[in-house]
Amino acid sequence: MDATMLVGGTAVLVREGDDGLETLLIRRPDRGSFASAWVFPGGVVEDVDVVPGESEEHVAARAAARECAEEVGLRPEGLHVLSCWVPPAEAPKRVRTWFYLAGAHRDVLRLAPDEVLDAQWLTPAEALRRHAAGEAILFPPTWVTLDWLEGRTTIDEALAAASVLELYETHLIGGGVFVWGGDAEHPKGGGGRHRIDTSVLPWQYARD
Repeated sequence: MDATMLVGGTAVLVREGDDGLETLLIRRPDRGSFASAWVFPGGVVEDVDVVPGESEEHVAARAAARECAEEVGLRPEGLHVLSCWVPPAEAPKRVRTWFYLAGAHRDVLRLAPDEVLDAQWLTPAEALRRHAAGEAILFPPTWVTLDWLEGRTTIDEALAAASVLELYETHLIGGGVFVWGGDAEHPKGGGGRHRIDTSVLPWQYARD
């Protein structure tokens, strides 16, 4: 991997609500890399997160927990690595981001006013519905993670399903289509499809 690429950590918090499994999404300000988008709490690794000799996975987990605490006032524990996202070469700011899953309680949120405009606990289905209706901005890593969560009904089920790390080395083939490993048009090859078409709403995700 590119040694000059930044590293980040993201916390995917889940809880069991009245309508099923919910996850915490925050809305970013209308500036920066994810302007006005709904994302999971997280950010780039800082010096305070680094412990000499630790793996990148563990350092990024510490960053995910710290950023979550700073942004919404919740410090997750027992983070389970879920996925690692490598941005396409065209990305203006390249951050290799580790996603971690953790159960959460119904704690009161304390939002960082300069980083978070809003925060909501939503079922994955509702978050995806809002996006499909043009009511919310999502980016592919968030969308795919919500799609994965949509089939889970409890925290334990989600944590059990997160036992295998998923690596998403993103390649943009044009027309708003992003492909990952296993897709026939990915640089590393494959015989099937593993892609998302973001050219129109609702987005179309295919994996076989």
